[in-house]
Amino acid sequence: MTTEVEETVTVRGECAPGFEEVARAFAGNFRDGTQTGAGVSVYLRGREVVNLWGGFADEAAGRPWERDTLAVLASPTKSVAAGALFVLIERGVLELDAPIARYWPEFAAAGKESVTLRMLLAQRTGVVALDSDPITYEKLRTGRPVVEALAAARPEWAPGTAHGYHAMTFGHMVSEVVRRVTGSTVGRFFAEEIAGPLGLECFIGLPEDRLPRLATMVPSKAEVLMDGGAAGQVTELLAALGDPSSLTFRATIGSMSFDADTGDDAKRVRLENASYDGVADAGSLARYFAALIGEVDGVRLAGPALVDEIRREHSSGRCRTMLMDTNWGLGMMLPDGPLYPASAGPLGSFGLAGAKGSFACAVPGRQLAFAYVPGGGSHVVDRLDPRARRVAEAVHRSAAAC
Repeated sequence: MTTEVEETVTVRGECAPGFEEVARAFAGNFRDGTQTGAGVSVYLRGREVVNLWGGFADEAAGRPWERDTLAVLASPTKSVAAGALFVLIERGVLELDAPIARYWPEFAAAGKESVTLRMLLAQRTGVVALDSDPITYEKLRTGRPVVEALAAARPEWAPGTAHGYHAMTFGHMVSEVVRRVTGSTVGRFFAEEIAGPLGLECFIGLPEDRLPRLATMVPSKAEVLMDGGAAGQVTELLAALGDPSSLTFRATIGSMSFDADTGDDAKRVRLENASYDGVADAGSLARYFAALIGEVDGVRLAGPALVDEIRREHSSGRCRTMLMDTNWGLGMMLPDGPLYPASAGPLGSFGLAGAKGSFACAVPGRQLAFAYVPGGGSHVVDRLDPRARRVAEAVHRSAAAC
């Protein structure tokens, strides 16, 4: 199909009968000016039923968004990294309720000897801040200093007693556990054991030859309006992000010495930052989520029992770092909350949204998986990006009618 949007943007791709509303919602994001370039993909019962793309991968250069355009995912990278743990749990290499120190002995320091993999996947370890030893580009490049800092870190609360988003630490802890039991970093393991068999263009550590396909990530147009006073209300989260003494600041801005939103994406994505800098096209991200909950061309990543654990509520209520109510399964956020409203995913679904606007989720009961991947431009602060929400709502209405 091909759809013209105000004669300036062409939406291209395929849309199965019954999913036309998804195409209209996706095109509408261009119409209101908040989406410069993006892709969306939907899988139903292991088969792709929607793959649409449009706009620009680099508007200044006139480079169009293509089916295989790659974009930085931000936080959904964590859901990709978690997939490595899921595969290793299914294979019996890892145990959910085993202490992380069984696999990574140095992690037992500073009162972390009883921290389990389940606690890590449920955002309950308390190991959320590295502000005393922030992550730098050079530390990401070499890897070991970040791992050593995490091993020495003291939890911010008694592990298992509360939850808080592990914004900067999650992926690095996952990667070290994977390395200890396989000899491979999480990026290499994902490439060989998950992306390869499924044919995914999804990376934690982007190969040099894929760089020409990387979208230039842009700031949010809506955020510029907010800075001008158009949006109005100062939230508790925004206040905490401006307070270097708050745990919110320490677990996010204070734990890194580079700007995650305006930094050099093309430089950083070549490194393995499994907390933030993963890269994918929409079709690959949706295909990954589809393979978590069912068979896709003969490949299934997690069995029914593990999927039930992933989507079972493990953490709920006020997040210690984000200062809002959030719900977590294992490695995935659950509805209903501001960052994952029920309209974007019914009860029983799981997924993850990112600060660059991307959102992916799976609904096991419907064998449905969905991914929206834009070229940045999110203004997520205390709620799901409205562009992703509009498309997700259309996806769920369409799937319910099929």
